Amino acid sequence: MTRPTPVARRAGQALAAMLGLLALLLLCGGARAATADAAGDCAARILDVRIAQALPDGARPADGPAWRPVTLPDDWSARWPGHTGKAWYRIDWRCDGASRAPAALALESIIMAGEVYANDDLLWRDASQSEPLSRSWNMPRYWRLPESAMRDGVNTIWVRVAGVAGQHPGLGPVYLGGPEAIERGHEQRVWRNRTLFHVNLTISAALGLFFFSLWILRPQQSSHGWYALTALFWVLFAANIVATSPWPFATTLAAARANAMALTLHIACFCMFTWRFAGRYRPRLEKVMWVGVALSLAALAFVPDDVQPSAQFVIVMALTALFCLNCLHFSIQALRGRDREQQLLAACLLVFLGAAVHDLLLFKRIDGLSYIPYTSIAVLIGMSAVQGVRHARSVRRIERFNEELEISVQRARDELAVTLAREHELALAHSRLQDRLDIARDLHDGLGGSLVRMTALVEQSGAPLQNRQFLSMLNLLRNDLRQTIDSGASADMKPPATPREWIAPLRHRYTQLFDELGIEVRWDVPASWIVPPSALQCLALTRLIEEGLTNVIKHSRAGRVAVRLAQPGPRALELMVEDDGAGFDVAAVCQAGISVGMRSMSTRIARVGGSLRIDSAPGRTRLTASLTLEAEDAGATPATASAQDVSKNRIRT
Repeated sequence: MTRPTPVARRAGQALAAMLGLLALLLLCGGARAATADAAGDCAARILDVRIAQALPDGARPADGPAWRPVTLPDDWSARWPGHTGKAWYRIDWRCDGASRAPAALALESIIMAGEVYANDDLLWRDASQSEPLSRSWNMPRYWRLPESAMRDGVNTIWVRVAGVAGQHPGLGPVYLGGPEAIERGHEQRVWRNRTLFHVNLTISAALGLFFFSLWILRPQQSSHGWYALTALFWVLFAANIVATSPWPFATTLAAARANAMALTLHIACFCMFTWRFAGRYRPRLEKVMWVGVALSLAALAFVPDDVQPSAQFVIVMALTALFCLNCLHFSIQALRGRDREQQLLAACLLVFLGAAVHDLLLFKRIDGLSYIPYTSIAVLIGMSAVQGVRHARSVRRIERFNEELEISVQRARDELAVTLAREHELALAHSRLQDRLDIARDLHDGLGGSLVRMTALVEQSGAPLQNRQFLSMLNLLRNDLRQTIDSGASADMKPPATPREWIAPLRHRYTQLFDELGIEVRWDVPASWIVPPSALQCLALTRLIEEGLTNVIKHSRAGRVAVRLAQPGPRALELMVEDDGAGFDVAAVCQAGISVGMRSMSTRIARVGGSLRIDSAPGRTRLTASLTLEAEDAGATPATASAQDVSKNRIRT
């Protein structure tokens, strides 16, 4: 079967990485844009832009040398290294054209928090201008200037900024002009700086949850898990882009530390994802990378605040280099190979790398428009295409597998039908053979023994036999034949009530014959059963006695015979037939396979759950049959169960 599409994860991961670097670039240079030209009825013209550090109480300083000219966007870090606090920006402008025409003001970013005045009228201020500072660094703002706040001639926009050293404190681009034109530009900035990131965050979180679920279901797909982690750390890092509240951090630097840690883990997990996606395992490189990640996290967590910005800058630059090199290496390897999904992912990563290079040059003020917010959407579409291709291929694999499986199942059904038919034929043939063997044993042990006895009587008789004697012999043969038929037709016969009742017909039948042959016979049978045997066990013991005594008559030349039945235990029954005849070599007879009677006796006793032991030597031959009995209330006896098992085995065979 097929695995869930890793391309979707890679797509989301590449998107997450792309957006992560975008967030980094925006964090470093979010206040970089050109001042908008005036539009509308009010053709605004900015006359002068100056900056001065705020007084200790946060008030504006008086006109004088404290005010220095600047160009927006402005980062005061180079001007006042290590300065953490407040500064005032003064923007003098005038509205060319109609007097007091409608005008609007827009700011792209205030890093980190601030308040805005039109002349001396307060337009807006952040909720928190002391630590932890509100976060207005990526929040475009727009105001329609009230007519009451406008003056004839030169007007002034005052912006007080509260910033933290090392976090690029300052003021972004300022836009003044007609309300309609300024509002359109503001909507574009909101789309670029806010909406795009909300959309990307939502999609990244959804893809992360989706692949996390796939990884839970199939842990062996490690690329799914790495993508889920990549998406998780990206969401945590990108929250810095859209968050306006300082919660849950106590200081701006604490938030910066957490963001840098999330970025570190995001890029490390992204590298692991691309390696697993390409099916590559680099134990040494991975170990080195994770050691570096651990050291970076420790540095971000524990370095002092005064060196934290420098440490953060070094780590972020190293991570950016690692990210770009990994993307470039993956793209080269994918383009050299033949895997379509990897090639599509490589194309997306190359698009991102081009946008990243452009925006890095933009950071050095070579160009003006950032591409990453737009290319992120294009890359997201590309990732969706990668996922679609992988999914389509997986569906095709499933269809082919199902077709092959259906053919294999049909072939297996046909083979099974043929095998079952053959097995059925074999079972019928085996059943017929087994029935013939049973009939042969019954005739040999029952009717055959009777014929031997009658032959011995005729041979020992000194005078011709009378009709009544012949009739008695024929009746005896008929009774033996009927017993054979009844025992083969039903396994539900009741056993004799006592051992003596069971042995009486045999005793009567053989005593007369042994008397005429001059053989002394002794019958030792208990008066009652401790636990009665089953009917089939009684029949097997009867056939054993008949075969044993018939062998005594035919072969042993014995003078004494003893038949003894004993129950040495509640569940044990033992029958012994012993004579003092010539004896025979048991091993030789068994090896030659010439004794039908011995095989028949052993088979019968085994079928009723017992065992037969034959000991013979000159002057003594002993047959010992041992059976295991069960109580009457225990259901089927061992003999019955054994007979039933034999019958079932015939059917199964």
